Amino acid sequence: MVTANQQTHYDAPEWKAPRDMPTATEDLAEICRALASTHLAPELLSDAALDASLQAFLRSHRAREDLWLFAYGSLIWNPSFQFVERCVGQVHGYHRSFCLWSRINRGTPQRPGLVLALDRGGSCPGVAYRLAAQRIESDLHTLWRREMLLGSYRPEWVSFSDGARRVRALAFVVNRRCSGYAGRLPDERIITTLLGAHGRYGPAHEYLLNTVAGLQHHGIRDPRLARLREQMLAALAGAISPAAAPSLAIILQECHHGAFVTENCKSSDLQ
Repeated sequence: MVTANQQTHYDAPEWKAPRDMPTATEDLAEICRALASTHLAPELLSDAALDASLQAFLRSHRAREDLWLFAYGSLIWNPSFQFVERCVGQVHGYHRSFCLWSRINRGTPQRPGLVLALDRGGSCPGVAYRLAAQRIESDLHTLWRREMLLGSYRPEWVSFSDGARRVRALAFVVNRRCSGYAGRLPDERIITTLLGAHGRYGPAHEYLLNTVAGLQHHGIRDPRLARLREQMLAALAGAISPAAAPSLAIILQECHHGAFVTENCKSSDLQ
């Protein structure tokens, strides 16, 4: 079995993964306390509700078989679980989109940021991980608390292909009925939001940088995310103070090579 920082199935250069990442379980109680006095409190799923949701999903998976999980956002550069294989490919019927308001990790209830989700239509290149059968329930227990706390996603089976084979994979698809669904936003609104929001795990624009770097690391190019990154970096360059310009130049260079990953990012960036 390999850890989240090892390579398998394809060749890729060495890549600096995020460090100091607490687990979703460690963060859950603190997040719930922080949101207890906000308008989001009624949307928080209890531990029992999360377990019931997970068990309902697992009933659709054959026992004692490995499970494939499709990653399209922060799970690419911060999976925080063990896997036995990973490969690059795509799913059809969904596309990657900044369509989910982040009221916890990359923003606040008062000033939300944005994170990626799978929305219907089109296709989406990404990374699929194969989870060992004996670890599925424990790993998904953590993932359910990372992804499903506010009911922002629906766990769905999608068809993933790497060109040589096709497998059924779990994917977290945006719940269009949740209060965090932002719909399709213009580039200008996305950039303004990413530059102006800051959550538990840092500024929202870092999430975009990390995701583009993670995609590039695996040889995946997303034209819209690449365009958003360039627009955002140009906006940052125009707003930065002269004293900080050398640091930005380093970031720009690392982003150009797909190597930028924020050192202090955390385990959950999807809500």
